[in-house]
Amino acid sequence: MRRRSFLALLGLAWLAGCAKLAGPPVAALPAPIALRENPLFIAGADRDLLWNELAATIEQFGFRIEREEQVRQIGDVVIEGRLETFPVDSPTLFEPWRRGASPGYERLESTLQSIRRRALVRVIPSSGGYLVEVVVLKELEDVNRPEHSTIGESTFRHDGTLVRPEEMAKEGGPITLGWIPLGRDLALEQEILADLQSRLGEIATPLVSSP
Repeated sequence: MRRRSFLALLGLAWLAGCAKLAGPPVAALPAPIALRENPLFIAGADRDLLWNELAATIEQFGFRIEREEQVRQIGDVVIEGRLETFPVDSPTLFEPWRRGASPGYERLESTLQSIRRRALVRVIPSSGGYLVEVVVLKELEDVNRPEHSTIGESTFRHDGTLVRPEEMAKEGGPITLGWIPLGRDLALEQEILADLQSRLGEIATPLVSSP
């Protein structure tokens, strides 16, 4: 998979060094995980305020909004709102200032492989407020060969995949064939909901603690 191989090796060396410095693990009871319901119920919020805070939250995590349809009222009917973002390259271990991935495994994965994320949000009118559903989808880049591989540079695929020879000659590296879905990033969804809840304060529903 295409990714900065040199940085990946540096990352592994850094993690190994940190593990040695940390010493033997200390036994401790696992902390309870606090989860927010998804969709998150927002009680009695002004729909324009809710939408503005939602857009600000999404942009705070490094996403760029591709299209949005705000909550609107047509006659006596309130139509749900939808927001979609462009796919964004996920931050690595070497980009701690970016908020587009959770610490730990998610950032390590994005360091070693080319991962991108995009967010889909629905704001659904409900009795007494709105339900905000946040979905973050992960995708893995699919390339025709590893980044620094020299094997098969002059060969052509015969599996029906369209690869233009002039593009290979021009780029001098792997060609992106597509993106492989990896499912949802539940941890980042929780971070986005937490940020939105903090912006809206008391009108958002309280936490739901996992057993």
